[in-house]
Amino acid sequence: MPQTLPLVSDYRALFLQQRPLLDVRAPVEFHEGAFPLTTNLPLLTDEERHQVGVRYKQQGQDAAIALGYALVDAPSKAARIAAWADWTRLHPDGVLYCFRGGLRSRLTQQMLADEAGVVVPRVAGGYKAMRRFLLDTLQREAARQKLLLIGGRTGCGKTDLLQNVPNALDLEGLAHHRGSSFGRHAQPQPAQISFENTLAIGMLQREQASCILLEDEGRAMGSREIPPSLFTPMSQAPLVVLEASLDARVQQSFKDYVQDSLHEFQQLCGAHEGFVRYAEQVNASLDRIQRRLGGARYGEMKALLNEALQAFQAGDADGLHEFVGRLLVDYYDPMYDYQISRKQERVLFRGEREDVLHWLAQQGMLEDMRA
Repeated sequence: MPQTLPLVSDYRALFLQQRPLLDVRAPVEFHEGAFPLTTNLPLLTDEERHQVGVRYKQQGQDAAIALGYALVDAPSKAARIAAWADWTRLHPDGVLYCFRGGLRSRLTQQMLADEAGVVVPRVAGGYKAMRRFLLDTLQREAARQKLLLIGGRTGCGKTDLLQNVPNALDLEGLAHHRGSSFGRHAQPQPAQISFENTLAIGMLQREQASCILLEDEGRAMGSREIPPSLFTPMSQAPLVVLEASLDARVQQSFKDYVQDSLHEFQQLCGAHEGFVRYAEQVNASLDRIQRRLGGARYGEMKALLNEALQAFQAGDADGLHEFVGRLLVDYYDPMYDYQISRKQERVLFRGEREDVLHWLAQQGMLEDMRA
C-alpha cells in the first residue's frame, strides 16, 4: 500500500509557530504574493507552467496532467528533489504547499518520500486556503482589537518609539517604505499581497494584546496600501501625538533620509554607484512634490539639494542638514498640521518621548506581552 503522507490544516498554528514554508508554485506565482519565512523551490518553471496551461486549454485536464508529469520527469528532476531535500534538512519542522494543495504539492511530497526518504507535511488547501485564513484574521482582529495611533510631525521619532514598545505593529517596516514622498528604500517594496499577509500575521500574533499601537499613516505607503479592513478602524481610532523640537527632528530626519538611506544604496551598489543612485532618488523625490512646493520654492530647493550633495561628497554635511530643515518647515510640517487639525477630537495625549512613554505606562500599555 502507498504510504499515507501527513496533511496540515491548522493554519493558525502554522503562522503562530512560524514554521518554515516550502512554496512549490512557479516563480511568477510566488512573486505575486507569498508569506514570511517562505522559500520558493518550484516543481515547474514559469515556462513549464505556461506549457501546461496551454495544453489544458487545447486538450483538457488529462492531457495537461500528462504533460506535467512528463515535464517533472525531465533531466532536472534529480536536481529539484535534491534542492527540496536540502531545504528539509535545514528546516526539519517545515511544511510544503502549492496553490490549492492539489497535484503539485502532492507530487512533490510523494517524490520526496519515495526518492529521498524524506517525509514533509503538506498544507491542506495550499496557498489559497492560507491566504483566505489571513484575510479573515485581519478582518476579525482589526474589528475586534482596540487600536491606538501614534502621530506627530516628520522626524519626531514615531517609528523608533513603536519599535521599542510592546504590541506595536510597524506598518512602515512591513511595507518597506517610510511613508512619505522621500520614503523609498534601496530595495523594492514587497508585493501588495505579501504585505497584507505579513500584516495579518502581525495582527494574529498580537491577538492577546489589550491594545495594538500603530503609526498614524495615510492609506498608501509608497505603492502599498493599508487594506480597508484595517484602515477604516484606524481612521476612527484615538491618537497620541509625539512632539519634538525642530532641531531634534532635523537630526532624526537626517539620520533616516540621508545617512541610513545612503548606507542602503552603498551596501547594495558600492560606494560610488550607491551615492549616484541615492542622489538620483532624492532628486526624483523632490521632483514629485514640485507642484506642492510651487515653482520658485522648488527651484531654490533643487539648487540647494544639488549643491549640498556635492559638498557632502567632500565631507561637508551642513548643506544637507539645511535641505532637510527646509523640507520639514516648507513641506512636511504644513501638510501634517492640516491633517492633524482634522483629528483634534481624537487626540488623547500629546508630549515628548518620555512624556508619551509615561502616559502609555499609566494606561497599562507597556506591559511586555511579547515573551
